[in-house]
Amino acid sequence: MTGRADANRRRLMDVALAELLRDPDASMDQIARAAGVVRRTVYGHFPSRDALISALTDDAAEAVAAAHAAAQEGVEDPAEALTRSILAVWRIADRYRLLVALAQRSVTMEGIRRRLAPVRRSCAELLQRGLDQGVFSSPLPAEALAYVHEQVLFGLMEAVNDGALPPRRAGSAAAVTALTAAGVPAERAARLADTVTVP
Repeated sequence: MTGRADANRRRLMDVALAELLRDPDASMDQIARAAGVVRRTVYGHFPSRDALISALTDDAAEAVAAAHAAAQEGVEDPAEALTRSILAVWRIADRYRLLVALAQRSVTMEGIRRRLAPVRRSCAELLQRGLDQGVFSSPLPAEALAYVHEQVLFGLMEAVNDGALPPRRAGSAAAVTALTAAGVPAERAARLADTVTVP
């Protein structure tokens, strides 16, 4: 793809995300109108609505992986690294949380989890480091605990989407839940979630 074609595709994806977050049933026609192009242009980049949603889901997974890696870089304490990672990932997840619900209709949950496998592996490595150092304590092996953390994020996205949890509290709640699931005492987990900041 040429640089211009890449830029056009990126712009279409940005507009599509905004439209789908505003109206999860937005059609390709609506997305084309919002982007100021004819429908054929959108179909030139994405052969179907499902293909467009799949591309947006890929984009979200890449953003999650980048946030996860950047947040814990250079942080020695596994509990702080996990807190920073969860808070950074939640920022991305919060932006895409309605898309995840939408993607489950077309991409499937298995497809979403497959895209997040690199993040899950990295999380498992962080959890193992914490278990080895005695910072974390769990009856689960690190790999299984990483699945639990992933499901916590998905569960909280659904809770926010359904109005069961205010969005402003969700990032902190995700961090505290992940930390306590890893065996960090509740008081320390809450303190970390309140004091740790991510750029």
